[in-house]
Amino acid sequence: MKIYTRTGDKGMTKLVGGSSVSKDSDRVESYGTIDELNSWVGYIASLLGSEYEKEKNELTQIQQFLFDVGTDLATPSDVERPYRLKKESVEWLEKRIDFYVAASPDIDCFILPGGTPEASMLHIARTVARRAERCIVRLNWTATFNQEAIAFVNRLSDYFYAIGRYFNAKQGQSDVFYERSDKVFHKIKKDGL
Repeated sequence: MKIYTRTGDKGMTKLVGGSSVSKDSDRVESYGTIDELNSWVGYIASLLGSEYEKEKNELTQIQQFLFDVGTDLATPSDVERPYRLKKESVEWLEKRIDFYVAASPDIDCFILPGGTPEASMLHIARTVARRAERCIVRLNWTATFNQEAIAFVNRLSDYFYAIGRYFNAKQGQSDVFYERSDKVFHKIKKDGL
């Protein structure tokens, strides 16, 4: 099987359904950045030891969701095909964020990205997720696609932040606070007030 087709030699690529678009289009930039993020997540998962099997499996699940996001972004609105990413994926991610926030020390100001090697890499994934989100929002001005993709990628950067802090806490590494940070996070009482 050949993996090259030569169809992209003139700067064009095919979308789901067969239409062609420039490789520097907002659509390709969006799903290309998702692919970059997916690669980072795979790299992070590959470095986790056996004591982090649950977290490794969770990151692999996120990779599956990222493929769904990429497929949906590569599917023009005139192609009759159901979207792959569902609202339930966003809800699953929110539950995981809530778990990691609850398992980490409370903070009320900004922290510097870093700490353990795992946390540091998760912060890189967080910033790539934010860049992917910006690309998707830009695409949203000119194209129709699955809106769950925006919500999912927005939550995903929060997820990487939360799980990064969790890795630091689990390994006894304190977060390093930004020295000139104002109070930016407000504690929420148990009753929601």
